[in-house]
Amino acid sequence: MTRKNILAGLVVTVALSLFMTACKDTKTLQANEQLKAQVTELQKENGELGNKLETVTADRDALLKQNQALRVKKKPRKARRTRKKVARRRRR
Repeated sequence: MTRKNILAGLVVTVALSLFMTACKDTKTLQANEQLKAQVTELQKENGELGNKLETVTADRDALLKQNQALRVKKKPRKARRTRKKVARRRRR
């Protein structure tokens, strides 16, 4: 009789463990699908940001060239002449 009880308990335990792993697998699969969707979305965003980075870099380079050209054209300011101090006349 004890052998039957042990075998029955073992069968119930195996059945429950299979059921629980099946539940965990479905939850895991759902989580994996959500993560895959997020990864594809992030890859799209990464590609868009890469394109934006290239355009911003090109714009920056163009502005640097323009800035250098303007610096070359810029005329240096003439230095101010310092006036000599005039001695004050003292009243007597």
